Amino acid sequence: MTAQTQSKIRLANETGQRGEQLTTRSGFVLRVRAVTDEDEALLAEFFTHVTPDDLRFRFLSSVSHVSPDQLRAMTHVDHRQTESFLGFSQDGSRLVAVATLACDPTLTHAEVAIVIRSDYKARGIGWELLHHVAGIAATRGVRTIESLESRENHGAIDVEEDSGFRMEAVADDPTVVRVIKTLTPRD
Repeated sequence: MTAQTQSKIRLANETGQRGEQLTTRSGFVLRVRAVTDEDEALLAEFFTHVTPDDLRFRFLSSVSHVSPDQLRAMTHVDHRQTESFLGFSQDGSRLVAVATLACDPTLTHAEVAIVIRSDYKARGIGWELLHHVAGIAATRGVRTIESLESRENHGAIDVEEDSGFRMEAVADDPTVVRVIKTLTPRD
């Protein structure tokens, strides 16, 4: 078994839920699973550990907290066209990252958004989670994946550029950029 295969061990038997284990470049072990309808309170608590800037970067607006409607949109997903992924610490005790993948109806184009708890940054979580989500998108047949980023969100833009995304200007809004990547189909 390869190291990459070992880093994506299915956790179904351990957690009772379908999930995967990812290991970041820094050695941080992240357990990732799909969101369930029952995760609203967990997400609400998670967002209390996200900086105001990161909330603004994630929602591209000034918000002081995530509304119940926003939480519901992240948790009540169809698991086909839209998916939210929860990333937990190795022991499963702490939600440290959330990624959302939203595909168009034809499943050929998708948007991704990732947010990380402020006390878990600089561990390679965003980079690894972005690769994980892009891989799932490619498996579903998505050909391009993109994210809209505030031009001030240098950390996310650096991660995306390091991951092969290219930047494009957004004609209507000079405060944001579109980062986009063409995906290779996967079986």
